[in-house]
Amino acid sequence: MFTGIVEELGTVRTLRLLPESGQLTIEGKKVLNGTQIGDSIAINGVCLTVIKQSEHEFTVDVMAETLAKTNLAELKSGSRVNLERALQLQTRLGGHLVSGHIDGVGNIRRITSRGIAQVYEISAPPTLLSYMLPKGSIAIDGISLTVIDAESEYFTVSLIPHTFEQTTLGSKGIGASVNLETDLIGKYVARFMGINETSSNKNKHDLSLGFLAENGFI
Repeated sequence: MFTGIVEELGTVRTLRLLPESGQLTIEGKKVLNGTQIGDSIAINGVCLTVIKQSEHEFTVDVMAETLAKTNLAELKSGSRVNLERALQLQTRLGGHLVSGHIDGVGNIRRITSRGIAQVYEISAPPTLLSYMLPKGSIAIDGISLTVIDAESEYFTVSLIPHTFEQTTLGSKGIGASVNLETDLIGKYVARFMGINETSSNKNKHDLSLGFLAENGFI
């Protein structure tokens, strides 16, 4: 489990792609402090297991399912990646609960400046958008952010200068792909309420703040 608060930017040293799997070696410093083989590290929001490590590098295996459902296959030597170690119980929960299990991939379709902030408009599949609501949480490439608006084809988030400068989103442009993980609690609520993961059922049970309040969730 993670918080979506990126600890540092790592650098991909090697990406070895096999027919149905892959292996990543990444340079990092802070995330290796106290890390042992078998521990989990989120790489651009993807929870992966350390299988080898040295003083400044670590290696992870990537399964076929992960390659198919994320943008990790687009990485190359020199790519920068967001890194976060698994949550400890005594850690401040500055973001929100992030499992590191990616729901799908979105694409940046617009970036605009609004005061000190950069507002990103990101397209996403309807099944993911059905779990989003204004002021709800979303993990983008492992970064915990707050949804501004959720429309039928896209959603928007706002980045403060710190997030823009200290994560990979600041270097991504229009058309770039991003890993998306919707709010864990929202998915469980939708499951308990019998909301099907199809856009055609979105209107049947509108997952809004009013709906949650009426049914005793908030």
